[in-house]
Amino acid sequence: MTAEKTGATALQKPPRRTGFFRGLSGRLLLLTVVFVMLAEVLIFVPSVANMRIRWLEDRLNTAAAAGVVVDGLQDVQLSRPLQEETLMATGTKAIVLRRKGESRLIAAEDMPPEVDAQYDVAAMTPLAAIRDAFDTLLFGGDKVVRIYGPIGESDAIIEVVMEDASLRKAMLIYSRNVFFLSLAISLFTATLIFLAIRRLMIAPIRRMTANMQDFSADPADSARVLAPSPGEDELSVAGQHLAAMQRQLQKTLKQQKNLADLGLAVSKINHDMRNILSSAQLISDRLADVDDPIVKRFAPTLLRTIDRAVGYTTEVLSYGRTTEPAPHRRFVRLRPLVSDVAEMLAIDPNAGIDFRIQVPDDVLVDADSEQLFRVVHNICRNAVQALMNDPGEAGSPRTITVSAMRTGSVVSISVDDTGPGMPPKARENLFAAFRGSARSGGTGLGLAIARELVLAHGGTIALVEKPTPGTLFRIELPDRPVPLDAFRSKPRP
Repeated sequence: MTAEKTGATALQKPPRRTGFFRGLSGRLLLLTVVFVMLAEVLIFVPSVANMRIRWLEDRLNTAAAAGVVVDGLQDVQLSRPLQEETLMATGTKAIVLRRKGESRLIAAEDMPPEVDAQYDVAAMTPLAAIRDAFDTLLFGGDKVVRIYGPIGESDAIIEVVMEDASLRKAMLIYSRNVFFLSLAISLFTATLIFLAIRRLMIAPIRRMTANMQDFSADPADSARVLAPSPGEDELSVAGQHLAAMQRQLQKTLKQQKNLADLGLAVSKINHDMRNILSSAQLISDRLADVDDPIVKRFAPTLLRTIDRAVGYTTEVLSYGRTTEPAPHRRFVRLRPLVSDVAEMLAIDPNAGIDFRIQVPDDVLVDADSEQLFRVVHNICRNAVQALMNDPGEAGSPRTITVSAMRTGSVVSISVDDTGPGMPPKARENLFAAFRGSARSGGTGLGLAIARELVLAHGGTIALVEKPTPGTLFRIELPDRPVPLDAFRSKPRP
């Protein structure tokens, strides 16, 4: 009891609140930021390479403007102060103009530094541009580079020598701006997605979670069933299925409670019934000694009936237990067993019901005789009740036919009647206790018990469709497999 109370308390205890980023909402926000930043990185790689090329082209264009002006002044050499101002304005260390195989030094320092790398902006491939851009970002700042390219559509080429420190500084500023812009875009996008997902998904999920916690506290309360949201999206459909499952669970719990109450009532009745049947058994034993021929004729049947009733009272609650007792199997003749079923049914001769036994005398069934009797009796009793409740058309036959045949190691038993047949509700809940009854006020236990007993024998029981009115049940019982040791112990010819 302590363990059960502890388990119930654990089920009703609300879950501990988790941190924001440990919940689904926080994870969604964080993942959105990360994914947008990754997308921005993929955009940043070619954009920073393109920014570097544009920056170099601007420097070449500035140097080209100065070079064209100076080149227009034939045989004029810029003075040293003017060259220094030109180099300072263009951010270079040397400017050279090439045209038609001729080169002219526009401006240069007294001692031009050694060049570490050179780049042709007109013949730079995308991959080379990306490689050079990251080389400048990661390892630049103290290098001297030579840059050259054409001047507009002319055949003139402008060439400059410069340090890459200013280029690297400009690229770092650009990268910083891109980073903060990407971060702002990702946060803005993540916030919009977060709010939309929270409204469309997180809120309905939390509502269903809270309802499941509330419902688990008292599943029998119909007010705790989820009121599903209308719609055809996945969460709406999930809510509708959850509500249907909760209603079905309440229905099942109600049936289980009724079953438990029924078991308690039957157990009380069973105690007194066993005492009454024991007294009837003692009296019936004395009837066997009476010399009246009618008494002697019916006394054996009465004794077997009371013995079976005493046995049933002992096992009356077996359906409420886990399983029926294991069958004690042996080969029994089927025809006498069916004859006992007919006697037990005690069909009124005036009822107009013909009980036919079409079982060969040599058919043996490997089964527990008492359990097989219960199976056949339950099915035949249902057939008698169906025929009694349905008078049918005048002159129509009202028969119950029990037939059997052996095919190899399997015995097939058929119980066929000409009644009204199984109603649709009984077909849908066939073999289900308290739901599979074919008549008003029935419990459906007969077929449920019959199926359990047949399955315990390793057999099958099924409702067979037939073209004529009525109901046909077919039972197939296989023989037990022969143990190898028993086969070896048999004498060989």
